[in-house]
Parts: sequence; structure tokens; C-alpha cells
Amino acid sequence: MRTRPLSLLALASAGALLLAGCTPGGAATDDGTPRAGGTLTYATGDAEPTCLDPHVGGNYPQALVSTQYLESLVSKDADGEIVPWLADSWVEADDGLSWTFTLRDGVQFTDGTPFDAAAVAANVAHLQDPETLSSTGYLALQKVTGVEAVDARTARFDLSEPDSALLESLTQPWLAMESPEALQRSQEVNCESPVGTGPFVVESWTKQDRVVLSRNDDYSSPPADADHDGPAHLDEVVWRFIPDSAARYAALQAGQVDVIDNVQPDTLVAAAKDDTLDEIDAPRPGAANRIELNSGKAPFDDERVRQAFITGVDVNDGIDSLFFGTAKRSYSPLSSVEPLAWSDESLFDVDPDAAGDLLDEAGWTERDSEGYRTKGGERLSLEFPVSTNQSIPAEQSLFEQIQAGAKQLGIEVVLSPLDLSSWYGALAANDYDLVSAPYTKVGPDVLRILYDTAGITPAPSGYFANLAQLSDPALDELLTDAAQTSDTDERADLYQQAQQTILESYTVLPLYDQQNHYLVRSSVTGVRALPPVSAVTLYDASRTD
Repeated sequence: MRTRPLSLLALASAGALLLAGCTPGGAATDDGTPRAGGTLTYATGDAEPTCLDPHVGGNYPQALVSTQYLESLVSKDADGEIVPWLADSWVEADDGLSWTFTLRDGVQFTDGTPFDAAAVAANVAHLQDPETLSSTGYLALQKVTGVEAVDARTARFDLSEPDSALLESLTQPWLAMESPEALQRSQEVNCESPVGTGPFVVESWTKQDRVVLSRNDDYSSPPADADHDGPAHLDEVVWRFIPDSAARYAALQAGQVDVIDNVQPDTLVAAAKDDTLDEIDAPRPGAANRIELNSGKAPFDDERVRQAFITGVDVNDGIDSLFFGTAKRSYSPLSSVEPLAWSDESLFDVDPDAAGDLLDEAGWTERDSEGYRTKGGERLSLEFPVSTNQSIPAEQSLFEQIQAGAKQLGIEVVLSPLDLSSWYGALAANDYDLVSAPYTKVGPDVLRILYDTAGITPAPSGYFANLAQLSDPALDELLTDAAQTSDTDERADLYQQAQQTILESYTVLPLYDQQNHYLVRSSVTGVRALPPVSAVTLYDASRTD
């Protein structure tokens, strides 16, 4: 198996094409160019979206599939630089209170509607309409007061205050552009068949089975870092939902599918011995994968209890043994792919004796018949709902090891495996003490989404992102100042201070980067993870068989 780290994708693809006449990541074709035609089958282990329009809600499964048919104003390249996509260029006003985008000329949505400034305004209005029930897109556009269509190719974003994260936000698939004509349909209809400008078109959706996508023969708007122009090479993409990881891998080995995601650590080790498979390792940006401690209620409203939990339970051995070296321990609230990530490993030194002393100081001094600590007759017990749709088996095993470690301290951890809907319900009801909730947003501004006091207030969808329920006016000020400054050094310093404040609050236990491992059959070339959120794009993909 060949591994293709995200940071090397651009170099790997360009070099291979120029020097060897090969398509990226696969065997040479007869004339050195990708072959046209054919069907690619992608099998996902992520939850099946309830809506194919990523404006609605806004989770990672939607990002994965919608990247094939929707496009954003801007993108990021492999070096982390913002590059043109549906916008050719952009400029920020001197006072930071507006951004003006010049749009690509001659682009149409697949229903024939022209892509223009009015369409951009309609999309932002759709994202900000409470009836859309957007979470991710809605939160990313909180400072946008509206979009004015200056002329057909010029769209001006007006802001309530400067937003240094706006360009990063606009790279995200949850803010992608959709046909304003199609958005006029009912939400139910638009969820079934959103209309974009992308290389593929949604043809059909068979629930609990597959989405079929056909090539957009008139496609003309790839991002600046794509490998070719014009329509996609493939005729068709079949997007299958196969939640069982073993079945997904077996289908890949049998050639029944061509690409799989959510690959388990033991499968990665096994696949490394298979020369017919390539791996794409593409950690997600934004927040690290972490456990958050609900500081909004007892017992974690007491910092001593939070610190005792975080420093009294060892997670390193579990990460090493359960992930087979495929995941590296994180000590930062931000992903390792974020340039401004900051960490302090010393805050997580494990000392069960000192943790016990902290619990004693907090009054949890007695023990019940099962050995758990009590105070006033109440057991020190923690509710930990786990989303089985978003947490891989290795991670769930890690949580069980944490449960066992906490028991040694006299803390009961009640693990509750839940489907996605029930899991969201538990969070909305504040029925949790611990939670592992993936959240992807490009750039360090994700810290504002996750830890600013305002994040405790639910979005129109009912979801609130500040699950640690951390409320610290000094931290809020740091995050606000960081989001308003365009000075690079000042921005980095403010985000370092913010991360230090968050870690020292003991509301966050970082674990590792959000894992994104794809396996690709070597008979398929040109598959890559699009840098903004590491969702795979099949635009450059082609078959060699």
C-alpha cells in the first residue's frame, strides 16, 4: 500500500504527470493522460446525511458527498494558501467592514441558472434564514450583515465587524453555492437534489443505499489547484452507504467499490501490505478530536474535579495500543494541520495520587460499596453519550479504557452508545458531562465557535457548539480581538493566549487529530483530499482498468 499524506499531494501529482507520464497515484496510461468514462463507486462509513444540501445542518457526511456537486467561492491549496474557485479575486476594505469578490465569468448552475452576484447574495440569505436550520454555515457567517450585488460579477460582503476568518470560512463546503432557482423549491425537495455548479449532478438518492451522480458535461469551474480543466473524466459516481467497516473493506478488496473512508486502524495496518491499494492520510483542520467536560453543571463546575479527571486518567497507552501507530496524541485544542496550533504537554502529566487529593479537596471523600467516591450520599458519576455514527470502534474502545481508568480514581463513567439523532438530543437536553463531538472549521477561528460564551446559545437548528460550556469574558475578548485583527503576528499571539486559557481551564482533553484515512484501489487515479476540510474530490479521478 502506498501512503499519500495530504501535504504531498500536489507535488506528487504534478511530478508524476511531468516525469513519468502517469496519472497521479496509479499506473501509466497508454498516452499519459487520464482515461475518460466509467463509473467509480465510493463507500462511506460516515452517517448517511438526512439532507444532501449542506446548508441545512452542516455536518461532515454532507461535506463529503456535496463536494462532488457543489462549489465554493474560494479554496485552499496544499500549502494552505487561499486560491480562486468561483471567485477570481477579492479585496478587503481598509476598515475591514467589507470584502468585495470578483466572480468567475461564464459559470452556470446545472439547471441553467447563471452564477452571478445575485446568486451569492441568495445563498448567504439562505444560510442566514433561521428556517434553513443551518448550524455550521450559519455560525461561520455571524459577522456578515448581508451581500450586495454591485454588478453581475461583483459581490460585496458587508460585515458588522472585521472578520479575519471570512476567507477561510468561505472555503468550506457548508457555505458552497447553490442555484437560487433551486433554493426556491421546498426544503424537502432541495434536500433530495441540490443544484450546484460542480463536476457532477445528483441523479437519484436511494435511502440507506446510495446516491448516484452523473457527470456535468458543461462543467467549467475547477478550483485553481485542480489537475485539469473541463468536465470530469468519470461518467458516473455511485456513492454507497456501508456502515460496517469490515464489509466496507471487503468490498474494496473484492473490487466491488473503488474508494472507502473511515478506515479502521487495524485495517490500515493490513492494507499496508497490499500493493493494489493506496492510502490518503488527510487529517481534518480546525479542532482536534477531544473530550470536552461540561463545566456548566455539577460536578464539572468545580475546576478541581475537572483537573482531577484530566490528570488522573492515562489515555496515551490506549491511543498507542488501539490505533496501531496511526494516530498521534494531541495536546492542543487545534488540529496539527493548523499553523497556529499551540500546546502544553505538561498540563496533561498523569498523576493519579495528585488527582485523588484534588477530589478530596472538592469533598468527594467517601466511597460506596462499589468503590466509587461519594459526597453527601451522591455518587461521583459522569454521563458520557457516544455517537456510534461518528465514533469509530477503536475510539469507543478508548472510551472504555478511560472508563476503567476513571474507576480507579473512584469516578463512575456511564457510556451510552446512541444513534446520531439521540446523541444530538442528549446534548440539546444538557444530559451529558463528557462528550466527544467532532467539529470541523477551517482556521483557528474554530476556537470562537467552540469556546466563546456566545457558543452556548443554540443555533437555529438547536445545536450549540460550546459543549464545554466554557464562559470566560477574558477568553471571549481574546477570541474577538484575534478574529478582528489582520496583523499576522498579533493574530498568532492572541490565538496562543486563547489556547493556553482553554487548556488551563481543564475543560478539554485533546486526544488526536480528527482522523481522515481513505483507501483507494490503484486502478483509480487522481483521487485527492481537497485541502479546506480534507473531503475527497473525484473531479480529477479516472480509471485505468
